[in-house]
Amino acid sequence: MMILSRKPKCELRLTQQRQHCTPLLLNAGGDAALPLTPLSLQTSTDQLSEADIQALVHKHPGCLPIAEIDPMFSGPVPICTELNTLAGPMDIFMVTPSGLPVLVECKLWRNPEGRREVVGQILDYAKELSRWTSSDLQREVSRRLKRSGNPLLEIVRMVDPGVEEIPFNDALTANLRRGRFLLLIVGDGIREGVEAIAGYLEKHAGLHFSLGLVELPVYLMPNGDRLVAPRVLARVTIITRNIVALPDGYVFQEAEASVGATDVDTDHSASAEAFQSFWKEFLGRLRLDDPEQPTPGPARQGYLAFVLPAQGGTRLRTH
Repeated sequence: MMILSRKPKCELRLTQQRQHCTPLLLNAGGDAALPLTPLSLQTSTDQLSEADIQALVHKHPGCLPIAEIDPMFSGPVPICTELNTLAGPMDIFMVTPSGLPVLVECKLWRNPEGRREVVGQILDYAKELSRWTSSDLQREVSRRLKRSGNPLLEIVRMVDPGVEEIPFNDALTANLRRGRFLLLIVGDGIREGVEAIAGYLEKHAGLHFSLGLVELPVYLMPNGDRLVAPRVLARVTIITRNIVALPDGYVFQEAEASVGATDVDTDHSASAEAFQSFWKEFLGRLRLDDPEQPTPGPARQGYLAFVLPAQGGTRLRTH
């Protein structure tokens, strides 16, 4: 009897995209170039707060380069800020019309504690939401917005009127249970800690999420306008591999092998023949007390399987 077990293995791959440069503002004549300084590096009262970043992303979700991180989550609809969970209130919750959740956490990266804790924080939110259904989410959104009915679906339909309630709820529940999220960490200036974040994420390779680190510098223009220049610093993709486990004495042969070619490892083949020879001699001398006990044939692996007391009964292995 040969047993094949295929076990999926998930691996997190971090792609870093460091793009740090200073934008130049050219006047109409092109004679002067004014370097722009992000508000996060200015000492004036115009500095950004985490609330400013949160409000900016919630009001203008198009500023997030989601298509560069995972195109499946493109076009999310912002639902609410400070959505309450047992892991704490998340900064922004969004969802696509296809029922894919997007979780956003905004941080000022000049705070060292923010760099250390933000990854664990957003993963805690994802773990908590993976225990929810679409009904749980609708209830909490209704509480947060202080609106009756189903404001979650109503807000999504304002963007895509063709969304049907039952398919949307089913898809949302399935994605929540699978932990199929896009997690976005948005900061005013991410300059370090990316490698440490990658190492931390390797410990959570069993989760089915996509994650992106987004830098969102905001520049103050001479006329008082603000320029937002988002860029992806790193993104995490999940690579699924299949591992095939074979019993001792068996080898895996590719189906694409040409006629007459063999992928059989000679050492494994010799071991299988040695096992079979040993068990043939062993069974030739074996005497069983129960005459009705069926005797197995000589195996090509390191054990024999006896069926007790009859076909379909308990198996006893002899090594």
